Amino acid sequence: MAERLSARAVLDAVADGFVELAGPLYGGGAEDGDGPIGWEGYGAARDRARERTGERESVVCGTGTVDGVPAVLIAFEFAFLGGSLGQRTGDRIEAAHRHAREARLPVVSLIATGGSRMQEGMRALVQLQRVARQSALTRAAGLPQIAVARDPTTGGGWATLGAGSDVVLALPGAQVAFAGSRVRPPGADPAAYGAEGKLAAGQVDRIVAPDELRDVLGRWLSLLTSPADGPVEPPRALGTAFGPPESGREAVERARSPHRPRADAYLDAYFETREEISGDRRGGTDPGMRCGFGRRRGRTVAYAAQCGTPTLPAGFRTAARLIRLADRLGIPVLTLVDTPGAANDEAAERSGAGAAIAEAFAAVAEARVPVTTLVVGEGGSGGALALAAPDDTWVTPDAYFSVIAPESAAAILKRGPERVGATADELRLRPQDLVELGVARGIVAP
Repeated sequence: MAERLSARAVLDAVADGFVELAGPLYGGGAEDGDGPIGWEGYGAARDRARERTGERESVVCGTGTVDGVPAVLIAFEFAFLGGSLGQRTGDRIEAAHRHAREARLPVVSLIATGGSRMQEGMRALVQLQRVARQSALTRAAGLPQIAVARDPTTGGGWATLGAGSDVVLALPGAQVAFAGSRVRPPGADPAAYGAEGKLAAGQVDRIVAPDELRDVLGRWLSLLTSPADGPVEPPRALGTAFGPPESGREAVERARSPHRPRADAYLDAYFETREEISGDRRGGTDPGMRCGFGRRRGRTVAYAAQCGTPTLPAGFRTAARLIRLADRLGIPVLTLVDTPGAANDEAAERSGAGAAIAEAFAAVAEARVPVTTLVVGEGGSGGALALAAPDDTWVTPDAYFSVIAPESAAAILKRGPERVGATADELRLRPQDLVELGVARGIVAP
């Protein structure tokens, strides 16, 4: 179980200069008696919670700076009736989001809640609709939202402020689930309900130790609020193969060489610092797709990078998620293409390979921000093209891009293995061929 800090202690740990919001909507006024449905003893329970915690409600909202970046902060107090969401909780969260939109500030939700407050009945449950609407309005305003899942983050708090945020961080060992510990099926695997399980399932971006939380939050906030202007230049070529290949076979051999620089080398050379998202939010991850935001000459660029493996459906969906988030925040995108193609096994088909590729194509096509692409290795058919910018694609000297792999083309045409090289030539897949065909703008220099 993760350490349970109070709302004030968490705010002190991550932010400087915290100032709590004030005003009628935030305060909500006094609540009378046993609440909207007359739950016996509810009023007395609230009084005890106030005495024990020093808080008037289960959530504390205000403004502060995280590593120098101003933000609106929403911190749950679990010791106040289990951090449950009631009418007054909804009042405060709505006020926080309204202030964020008025002041053009990002929102950080530090969540620790057991869910809706049953002592207020349906009046409590409908607060989830209210919270979801405020989050949607803030999203539509182009403001980033980051959630930190503390212990526990369950019920409607996870299903709105948590899972609905742009970036989801979690503390080690935290319960993170829609179903709380007392309402799960008998014998359920506890790993499915924890932060580490959610990370493996693509629903959490990173597990962060408490002593690192301020720094990680600060980097994320800085990256998401300082976009680069206009299209970005492609990375320069790495490695030793700087002259154009003489044949299609040579181009394929260069791209498949185990010594060729991969995505990580290009990302490390291009960015001063970067943070990554993980997973497609639908239960899947792809270790062969790296997506995140990086600092380039003081400004932020988003990236989606294939790492040389067949791209899984979860990889395409993660890339689409990244591109759409960057588009909403006005952050230009760099994609690195390097895949022999989309994964085509049974598992990929069952996971919706076609729909996932379509989602990636749509994300690139719909993006209002500039998208720049560099083909750094294999450009295998539609699985590679799905991440390529139609009007701003570049290629390295040790890469190729083809409608189909030459081996597959030869097999389809009923040619023997000895004809694979000639088929590669006929496909015109070399870097210089791509430029001549108008597919690539140019071959990048070292």
